[in-house]
Amino acid sequence: MTDPIVDATDLSVSIADQEILSAVDLAVEEGSLVGLVGPNGAGKTTLLRTVGGTLAPDEGTVTVAGRDIHDCTASETGRLIARLPQSTALSFDFTVEQVVEMGRTPHLGRFERAGPDDRAAVDRAIERAAVAEFADRRVTSLSGGERQRVLLARALAQSTPVLLLDEPTASLDINHAVRTLELVDGLVTEGKTAVAAIHDLNLAARYCDELVLVAGGRVRAAGTPEEVLAADTLGEAFDATALVTDHPVVDAPLVTPLPARPDVDGRVHVVGTGGVAAKTVTRLADAGVTVTLGVAPADDVATVRAGALDCETVTVPTFAGIDEGARDRAVALARRADAVVTAGDVAAGNRPVVDAAGTVVSADAGTDAVLDRLGDVLGRPDRHQQSPVRND
Repeated sequence: MTDPIVDATDLSVSIADQEILSAVDLAVEEGSLVGLVGPNGAGKTTLLRTVGGTLAPDEGTVTVAGRDIHDCTASETGRLIARLPQSTALSFDFTVEQVVEMGRTPHLGRFERAGPDDRAAVDRAIERAAVAEFADRRVTSLSGGERQRVLLARALAQSTPVLLLDEPTASLDINHAVRTLELVDGLVTEGKTAVAAIHDLNLAARYCDELVLVAGGRVRAAGTPEEVLAADTLGEAFDATALVTDHPVVDAPLVTPLPARPDVDGRVHVVGTGGVAAKTVTRLADAGVTVTLGVAPADDVATVRAGALDCETVTVPTFAGIDEGARDRAVALARRADAVVTAGDVAAGNRPVVDAAGTVVSADAGTDAVLDRLGDVLGRPDRHQQSPVRND
């Protein structure tokens, strides 16, 4: 095991007598992309500034490639770390090419002129950041997203082993956001190390080797995206409800934020298939309801979602009919439930399941309406003694 190329230990930082970071540790292995995630105001930018040497900690140390970054000169720091700030504001009316050339400053002596190696580094950076098309334009004439790409090119021109990126996709449309993270991923594959504050949890999960979740100035979780992006952990850090499932396309968790949970308790059986049923199962489970599903095809999207949420399901093979055994199991679940929710068309084989219920609610009006209706039904303290009320 080699030492981390970036090693921050027990960092505490206060600004204007307000504690921003407290006892924060950050270890980044060479050739990896580590994402800093967390709510606004959590301290991610302060952590990047401290690691980058522009903000001195009250306590703790930061070493980069074995050097104490706060003992380095500006030029020494500039040869170790390139920074992409969150703000894209540029005060002077330089051309794009001139801004990118500034990335070579740490490599030049006080009166030294740029040489062929510097020119080559600038050209590579302009090409990789895809800003060649407006290299001759003034930066003040560019959009925020275009300026973000110019600043990335300047950081690339520094040719440093470490990149610090503060919200590198914040000003970009989804196309350029993905291109930017693909570029960073490629640089990491070539051996660079990157630490990036990323507000989009799904992009962070897709591209980062590890995530560090910062909230309230402390590290709340660190590890792989699968380890960090757990529903309970996100709920505590963001004070919000989120569903975490497997991404259907890439090998990464998928985080779906959900509205605040209503105060609903009880047991509901869902009958239906497809996207409507999947959405209904998700919202009900998130609302604290015990959800069961069936009968449904084994590979239906609703079945997959119910399985991800650990909901009991009754399934049959795809394209197979509903056999007597499956129907009987689903009828038993419906009878145990406080209500049955129908989502979409009910197959003839599932009709006995619906008929077994005392209360039936249709999902056609939308999940919020379903929750309101169920709140009336399930909120009764004596609901198991009430006479059935059908609403189908």
